[in-house]
Amino acid sequence: MLKRCIQARHLLLRAVYVHNKYLSTAARGRTRALYRPTLLLGGAVAIAGTAFLSWRRKLQAAEEDRKNGTADKTASGEDDELQGKKKRPTFKDRKVIEYENRIRSFSNPDKIFRYFATLSVISDGHSEVYMTPQDFLRSITPGEMQPEGLGLDQFMHIRKEDVGEVVSVKCSSPDIFSKLGNNGLINFTDYIFLLTVLTTPRRNFEVTFRVYDMDGDGHLSHDEFLKVENFAFRNTTTGMKHSERSAVDKDGMGSSLAMYFFGPHLNQRLTLQKFLDFQEKVQDAVLKLEFDRCEPDHRSGLISIREFCYSLLMYSGLSDNKKKKMVARVKKHIEDKPHAPPGVSFDDFRNLFLALQHLHDIDIALTFFHAAGAPLDPTTLTHVAKTVAAVELADHIMQICFKLFDENDDGVLDDREFVSLLKQRATRGLTRHHDTGVSRMLSAIIRCTKQVYRETYSD
Repeated sequence: MLKRCIQARHLLLRAVYVHNKYLSTAARGRTRALYRPTLLLGGAVAIAGTAFLSWRRKLQAAEEDRKNGTADKTASGEDDELQGKKKRPTFKDRKVIEYENRIRSFSNPDKIFRYFATLSVISDGHSEVYMTPQDFLRSITPGEMQPEGLGLDQFMHIRKEDVGEVVSVKCSSPDIFSKLGNNGLINFTDYIFLLTVLTTPRRNFEVTFRVYDMDGDGHLSHDEFLKVENFAFRNTTTGMKHSERSAVDKDGMGSSLAMYFFGPHLNQRLTLQKFLDFQEKVQDAVLKLEFDRCEPDHRSGLISIREFCYSLLMYSGLSDNKKKKMVARVKKHIEDKPHAPPGVSFDDFRNLFLALQHLHDIDIALTFFHAAGAPLDPTTLTHVAKTVAAVELADHIMQICFKLFDENDDGVLDDREFVSLLKQRATRGLTRHHDTGVSRMLSAIIRCTKQVYRETYSD
């Protein structure tokens, strides 16, 4: 129908052109006046038809997605066999996941905290919002949906005296979180500090700790550690980009973290080793939660190679189709082989991420290998990880990583892209700027304008 309308309009325009060619000027004016309503009507019909057709196509695509989402619950196939009892997301779930991923990527930490936190604890007529450890992990894990009915400023309201009972039923906290007090709950200040702990390399904390150790005895008081904390905030993307920065600077650490480090009266002193042990325990706790999200086998305790690959690509920013192709390459060359490894243990999982914490040093070492013309193969990377990070990676972990990132399947990796993707995984995407880039561009324009103004009119 739309095509016929457009064809008719073209024929009408052609007829008018031929007719006007042989008329006088006055006659042409009368003819234009006569045909103008018809031409306008034809144009309107064509535009309306185009809009209608576009709407129909979108509606059909949406219907197909809904049908696919419903059919996925019962369909059997290769993905269902690999995922076991996992249900693939429906059309509605995919839209919610996309929205929540945008919140993780582009919102400030204040909004992210308010969206993924699930508890509001009421005490003496006042309420404070808290995260559980599972909420914390969900806030930094793309693709993990918030429980239904809980979202931005939507919480489960409980009394302070009922916290222990509710939290014990709701989730089990890793040891390090349960030792922080408040039954392992995390307030906003704790949330910011934990993100900083996860993204700041161990070496940076060692240097900063020694700089602010004024008397050089290897211990920090509470006031001295606040300076270390503020320095860490100023040098991480998350610490710089949140709306309650002034509150954190004023009050310092949340009470649970302060009491953990300095005792109930904040009069104890903190050693560097105690803080580094805390950082290691937090990272191990988050790794264990991530590993458990991959649904390890209850008998062997291993996760599948497929889940391990998707865990490595979690913060890569690659498209779903790209990820599927990469994982399919691993399945073809490793998982489907007769002597394929049965899976990945937590120790293998942890050792890889211990190596990734030294990725900056590993990158420097790989640069020298590249400059010498040595190819980046599994043997080279295993040697570098053992030398630089003092971690010995299992052979099957190296094979999986290389097949996953080896685009042309020649056994040699492009170290630039390989390191770039692993850096995002090591920092869980938290070092990226939480905006679309427009605000940074406008800020740069304003700074440049001010600088030019000062240089021009300073005299």
